[in-house]
Amino acid sequence: MIITSPTVRTMITKNRRRVAMAATAAAGALTLAACSSGTASSSDNADAALTVAAAFYPLQYVAEAVGGDLVSVSSLTPAGVEPHDIELSPATVRSLGETDVVLYIHDFQPAVEDAIDTTGVTAFDAGSVIAFAEAGEDNHEEDAEEEGHDDHDHGSSDPHFWLEPALLAQYALAVGDEFASLDSANAATYTANAESLAADLNELDDEFSTGLAACQRTDIITAHEAFGYLADAYGLTQVGIAGLDPEGEPSPARLREIADIIDQTGATTVFTESLVSPRVAEAVASDAGVQTAVLDPIESVADGDDYRSVMLRNLDALREALACE
Repeated sequence: MIITSPTVRTMITKNRRRVAMAATAAAGALTLAACSSGTASSSDNADAALTVAAAFYPLQYVAEAVGGDLVSVSSLTPAGVEPHDIELSPATVRSLGETDVVLYIHDFQPAVEDAIDTTGVTAFDAGSVIAFAEAGEDNHEEDAEEEGHDDHDHGSSDPHFWLEPALLAQYALAVGDEFASLDSANAATYTANAESLAADLNELDDEFSTGLAACQRTDIITAHEAFGYLADAYGLTQVGIAGLDPEGEPSPARLREIADIIDQTGATTVFTESLVSPRVAEAVASDAGVQTAVLDPIESVADGDDYRSVMLRNLDALREALACE
């Protein structure tokens, strides 16, 4: 089974142009929002004991659950924006200096780290409590393209830990400790909230373990390698078209390799994502004669969704694609 390279390469070129245009538009939208409100707020509590800025959605989800009514949480990444693409306006950076703590991940969003360095605000790096997995040596991008494409450098580790619920539970407990240290008067509440969230996340982990325990297939073909933690936790093998960078361009050799893997494993599905153009993944699936489905890395959520609901949709999508009992 060989992928029709001209078709896919055309899709890649168009995809890259569209992503660049989308990133520019998103950055502009964020700047306008920041000029009017400082950050993209998700909660407005004038009597809050703590003000917290979360770099993007999964950290926001934990902060809101752990802080409850005691904490005012804002997100530096508006809903629907790919977190790697954000640029913070001067107004947002200035307002960040008045925040009690920023929750972020080192080497994930350069604009956020620059703002932290500029303001000197207290910051809590998830990497200080989570042992990140090492990134794969091969990110499946063309060497010539990679030399000039470093906007989304994740360093040597994979930051997508939140896609393993048990690890997010560990992070939630650490956030509870961090909030308690910043606001000792309400320490017991933060600790109790964190323990409650951790218990819920561990239950979700059990649901994944049970739901993926007996499957006919274990290989998941993904648009990019965001699902390493999830795959390792539940006995799956991630096969990314691109590497950790969602905008990375797979080489022709990688596309042929993906076609061979689909053929050899009997994979029926190529997974696309919610915030990244699906065109390359769709072209790969079309040439391979298989279907597509969404596997969401949960870097943002739509109205009415939250981390748990999207993770359960991911579980359903995986069970169907892998023919699980």
